[in-house]
Amino acid sequence: MKEKMKAISKLLGSIVIVALLLNACTGGKKDDTDTQAKISILYTCPMHHQVLEDHAGNCPICGMTLIKRFGQATERAGIDLNTVLQPVNSNVIADIHTIVPVVKVIPTQISAKGYLDFDSRTFSNISARFSGRIEKLYIKYAFQDIHRGQRIFDIYSPEMVTAQQDLVFLAKNSGMETEMLNAAKQKLMLNGMTPEQVAQLLKTGKPFYSLPVYSNYEGHVHDVMHVQMPGSASTEPTGELSNNLPLAVKEGMYVEKGQVLFNVVDPHMLWAIIKINRSDMIKLKLNQAVTITLPDVPEKSISAQVDFIEPVLREGDKTVSIRAYLHNMDHGLKVNSPIDAVIETGAIKGIWVPGSAVTDLGRTKIVWLKNGTLYRAKLITTGIVNQQEVQITSGLSVADSVAANAQYLTDSDNFIKTKSDE
Repeated sequence: MKEKMKAISKLLGSIVIVALLLNACTGGKKDDTDTQAKISILYTCPMHHQVLEDHAGNCPICGMTLIKRFGQATERAGIDLNTVLQPVNSNVIADIHTIVPVVKVIPTQISAKGYLDFDSRTFSNISARFSGRIEKLYIKYAFQDIHRGQRIFDIYSPEMVTAQQDLVFLAKNSGMETEMLNAAKQKLMLNGMTPEQVAQLLKTGKPFYSLPVYSNYEGHVHDVMHVQMPGSASTEPTGELSNNLPLAVKEGMYVEKGQVLFNVVDPHMLWAIIKINRSDMIKLKLNQAVTITLPDVPEKSISAQVDFIEPVLREGDKTVSIRAYLHNMDHGLKVNSPIDAVIETGAIKGIWVPGSAVTDLGRTKIVWLKNGTLYRAKLITTGIVNQQEVQITSGLSVADSVAANAQYLTDSDNFIKTKSDE
């Protein structure tokens, strides 16, 4: 009986030991599985892939925020082996912020730079209507203001003295010859004499040996360089007006009939010359609203419109010039001042994404289209770029989800392939 009890005790002891061993083995496997699940998700630096951490934080090298990186494909990680085996130049496994394309109407603009210039439509020439010697000059320097009817110089002209003497002779001796008298008056006025001067001549009978000449224009006086030779005069304005100080016309100088002495420019009318990139030319139309600001006076804003689009391309210039006509009565604008211009070109309805979501590969553009945990390179075509947004003309719909920052997923060492490349 005692021997039988001993055998039962040994059997029970063996069962307990086996149960303990099984429990220990099972517990160890569970711990290994938990540990594997914990380390299956690692964190790495977008710039330094050698950095691997088991917790979120910052890169110890550059300080960038670490992003998740799956250490191995397991059922707990939700990634199967086929996903991992996808080619890396067209598919990327990542966990980054995504955006969806948006359909909306966006006002479009063109930002450009330019400068202010004189309005050449206001240029007027003061010319000598007859030959003679300038006795007295009342304009002393370039950019001097003159007004309509202002006395600008006195001139002695034998030709005009003879014409005045003829009128005086006709008035005294042929007063009844009305046609001849009127013709003599008309000749003097066509040569620049005013009706008041002609009336004074008939009243006194004394010709003007030093004949006053008055301005028919109002504005700033600009010099015209010319060669003092009989029958020769240059009427081409110089390219740099500031070099024409003082005036080239002097007292005592002989001038020829038709010789241009001064240019008069109206400072109240200016051009805003705006330089537009050729790629933006398709958006431009006449009468589009333009807002002009001056970098030197940022608080000043001028409203204008596109008045003229130059029909030619200037040699050596990669831009196209447009003009906006400005009234300078109150603005106090200065010629050659740099300007910034914003042109309102309308509004476009379409599908838009941030510019950061698009990667330009040269001839093609792609986005990274999300499909579960996988991002696939998707070929797209784009329209206009408006500030920070890009119009998508084909390749995406509003139901798609794409990476917000495509550059994170683009490996510069690989040639990105899309389905069309395969």
